[in-house]
Amino acid sequence: MDTTTTAHLIGGPRDGSTLDVGGDALVEVEIDGMMHRYIKTTKQHDDGGPLYNYDGMVAPDGGEPGVEDPAARVASPRAEGHGGTH
Repeated sequence: MDTTTTAHLIGGPRDGSTLDVGGDALVEVEIDGMMHRYIKTTKQHDDGGPLYNYDGMVAPDGGEPGVEDPAARVASPRAEGHGGTH
C-alpha cells in the first residue's frame, strides 16, 4: 500500500498549497521568521492526500520575552473575593 505524503494546506498564509509532510501530524512552515503550524485532519483531499488545517503562528523560540508581566494582570470581577455579581 502506498502512503501519500503530499498534504493540502487549509487556511493561513499557505492556503491551497501542497507540502511534502512525510505523514507527520503537525507541520511547521517558516515564513518571514515566524513559524506557521498546520495540523493533520482525518479528512482527505479529492486526490487522496491528507488535509492539514491552519493552527496559528508562533515565534520560532516559543515566545517573546517580556511580552506579559503576570504581576500586572488584573483579576476578573468574577474571581473569588471580588463579588462576582456582574
